[in-house]
Amino acid sequence: MLSGLISHWRYAWMVVASLIAGVMNAMAGGGSFLSFPAMLGVGVLPIQANATNTVALWPGQLTSVAALRGDLRRDLLPVVIGASIGGGVSGAVVLLHTRQVTFLRMVPGLLLVASLLFGLSGPVSRWIRRRSKVPHAERKIAMVPVFLALLPVCFYIGYFGAGAGFLIMTALALFGVEEMHALNSLKVLAACLSNLCAVLTFIASGAVEWRYCLISMVFAGFGGYVGAQYARRMNAGALRAIVVVTGCSMAAYFFWRNG
Repeated sequence: MLSGLISHWRYAWMVVASLIAGVMNAMAGGGSFLSFPAMLGVGVLPIQANATNTVALWPGQLTSVAALRGDLRRDLLPVVIGASIGGGVSGAVVLLHTRQVTFLRMVPGLLLVASLLFGLSGPVSRWIRRRSKVPHAERKIAMVPVFLALLPVCFYIGYFGAGAGFLIMTALALFGVEEMHALNSLKVLAACLSNLCAVLTFIASGAVEWRYCLISMVFAGFGGYVGAQYARRMNAGALRAIVVVTGCSMAAYFFWRNG
């Protein structure tokens, strides 16, 4: 009886975590810091939990691309699309060939790194925003270095992904993309395409636990709709701090559990 009660509570927490993850993604990002551990909590194996969580949260990224499509820089689309496909597929394939116990041991480190990356995204975004306000001479962007910089980031997105958005923006900014709206739209496109490649790879390999995926997808979608209504009213710094604390707390829990 006790084990059944615990199982029901874990299932309820997965529903609540998916809802909150949708809200977090709409407001600031970082929803995976809750939804992925919740998948593990209901008994999904680590690699299948990561695959299922990726599939469940992907539709929200697609709607973001649709909303930002007008800001995309057409000249960079071939480079971003190529890096996203190559990195997303290879990252997903490597994940599926990782042993469950190995990936479980990596989880706390991945969560901690993702949390720190997310925390750094605020200062980096402000730096990029300051640069975008200063007039710059129009210069041609070297496509090969941009591709080589984006490829490992997109590989990480296909493998795990949390916190990678600011790495995309930083790489593009360092190689000469300086307009904030273009950076943000290209970031969303790269993340969406990399995750789409991972999603298709996970589905084809049978790594998705659909009974949990569909529930998480519905509640994350609803949470995203609710979060979008309040996103502009919330303090961005406070939201970012909440996400970082949540991620670090989840990392600490898994470090303790694996120890």
